[in-house]
Amino acid sequence: MNREDPFSGKWELNPAKSQFDPNHRSSCATMRWERTFEGYKMTAEGTVGDGRIVQEGTIFILDGKDHPVPGAPGCIAIMSRSTPNSIDVQSKNADGSFGRARYAVSEDETTLTASVSGIDAQRRPFQTILVWDRLSRER
Repeated sequence: MNREDPFSGKWELNPAKSQFDPNHRSSCATMRWERTFEGYKMTAEGTVGDGRIVQEGTIFILDGKDHPVPGAPGCIAIMSRSTPNSIDVQSKNADGSFGRARYAVSEDETTLTASVSGIDAQRRPFQTILVWDRLSRER
């Protein structure tokens, strides 16, 4: 088995294996995970249901401490690595917890599953499971 970093590399969304929330649907997407000193930088690009192209990026600082969420005043995220193949994220605002995510890479390191739930920007609850297939590795 390859013991390189399980997250680093480029991934492609597999819509057939994913479970979308009705308000959060992507028709196609890719993401790239890059290892950093503190954790990871993840960048994603995809096409949503109405045809718009959406780009986003996230910095994962895996120290289990509160970190402000860029673009979301008053929100914090707590990120940790519970196993070598998984990352857990809890998001909170002043009212308490409003989101959770778990990113898990399969043992054979060919699939990444992102299970995400919370409250979106329009204050709607959502839950989605996105399955990603590895396209390439980063060294």
